[in-house]
Amino acid sequence: MAMRRERKHGRLLRQYVPKGTDLSTYSHAKLNVVARRLNERPRKTLNFDTPAKRFHQSVASTG
Repeated sequence: MAMRRERKHGRLLRQYVPKGTDLSTYSHAKLNVVARRLNERPRKTLNFDTPAKRFHQSVASTG
């Protein structure tokens, strides 16, 4: 199951960065934008919450 999830995340990433692309050609700011967009995307496995929302909930509950 983990492999399936990793493949899906790879496909999501490919929406922004083509396979085989040298990431060193992307600016740090551009990669941050891609990461933010992926982390703001709702996930079925999180009951349609976003990874960012779950992370912030987790941090808030331990603080």
